[in-house]
Amino acid sequence: MQQASQRIDKWLWYARVTKSRTLAQKLAMSGHVRLNKEKVTTAKQGIKLGDVLTIALPRRLLVYKVLDLGARRGPASEAQLLYEDLSPPPPPKDEGKPEQRDRGTGRPTKRDRRQLIRLKQDTPGDGF
Repeated sequence: MQQASQRIDKWLWYARVTKSRTLAQKLAMSGHVRLNKEKVTTAKQGIKLGDVLTIALPRRLLVYKVLDLGARRGPASEAQLLYEDLSPPPPPKDEGKPEQRDRGTGRPTKRDRRQLIRLKQDTPGDGF
């Protein structure tokens, strides 16, 4: 029989938001998780079906609607059945070419280094 509610740290771990349950506890207690727009301050906070979680990670924002409470940490395909992803799309990446440097500036290429070595070997020494 499925539980009526589940600890938020367990659910975050089951849904593969974090790599370990300890990290899920720290994430919940750090204030980076909101449950139905309310900041979560404890890892034992209970969640139930239909709740909306907003999770602020370092490089992205996740918005998940809880569809099911997990029973175990299974494969990613099983974890995706626990939530509906309502996250905003990531900002568009700059598709332009990488910035080109003028020839001869920056680090020498492997070819340049080989030419320098050859040049040093061909020049006469101090005359000894």
